[in-house]
Amino acid sequence: MTAVDLILYIGIFVFALTGALKARTFRMDIFGAAVLAFLTAYGGGTIRDLLLGIRVGWLNDNIPLILVAAAVILVFLLKQNLLGFEKTLFITDAIGLGMFTAGGIERSLVHGISGPYAIVLGVLSATFGGLLADLLSGRVPALLQKGELYATAAAIGGIAYIGLKHTNLSQNLSLLTCVTIVVIVRVISKKRNLQLPEI
Repeated sequence: MTAVDLILYIGIFVFALTGALKARTFRMDIFGAAVLAFLTAYGGGTIRDLLLGIRVGWLNDNIPLILVAAAVILVFLLKQNLLGFEKTLFITDAIGLGMFTAGGIERSLVHGISGPYAIVLGVLSATFGGLLADLLSGRVPALLQKGELYATAAAIGGIAYIGLKHTNLSQNLSLLTCVTIVVIVRVISKKRNLQLPEI
């Protein structure tokens, strides 16, 4: 298992947690939670793989399915009011965003995509699962709403990762740096209420 595989697996788990926690806010049953967890965890990566023209990664791999099931069960078992529920949702989402950005960019680079388009596919990997889950929930996707930096945070981390590829830093440290930058930008943008200017 490579570092990229590990990062994508962790990303799947934390995004599945995010999807299941989001289902709780809509008072869905466990099946609804499983559907949202699945979409949040798989949506962006599936679109990325289809655009790359490769077999969708999870079709021949049972580990992601087990991770999604584990995330849904964990959220179900922790039914009682979680301390800092909103904070938990925010942090798991920020970590998943960073993980999928880094993993999506590296997967794209491995398949011969140039740096700028690898960043686009990394951002798509990290954001489109949540967008699909929001649409299925009947709400305006968070990605399209005015608010804290989200896709922008993924793009900033992605640009940093591509830049670090031209240094002597190891791939593992570069990936970790990308994830860390994405999480930090998300946290700062929420605390400082940083937003992109309106059109």
